[in-house]
Amino acid sequence: MDNIKALCDVVRQTAYAIHKYHGNGHLKKVYENALAHRLRKLALDVAQQHPLSVFDEDGAILGEYIADLLIDRVLIVELKAARAIAPEHEAQVLAYLRGAHLQHALLINFGSPKFEIRKYAL
Repeated sequence: MDNIKALCDVVRQTAYAIHKYHGNGHLKKVYENALAHRLRKLALDVAQQHPLSVFDEDGAILGEYIADLLIDRVLIVELKAARAIAPEHEAQVLAYLRGAHLQHALLINFGSPKFEIRKYAL
């Protein structure tokens, strides 16, 4: 998908449909599998538990982390099944973006009765 805004809208709508259908209370892996499955049915490139390198300012690789989902190689999706999105969840997503030199991420929480999603852009 060429437009990041359109891609984020598709992910948001799909995640909301999953939350509406399955509700809260499942393990995070159930939501991850459901979101990956539905996005693949829409012909999106979805990588689950995808390793992303963390770079220093000079380009040296410092390590790696595992993104819950990497969609079309441009959008990190971090999933939670928590009571609410916490500041440490937001810090994690921002660190992933900076470290991997990517520009866009979504933080989605399926654990609350109320659907929660936040978009981050560097």
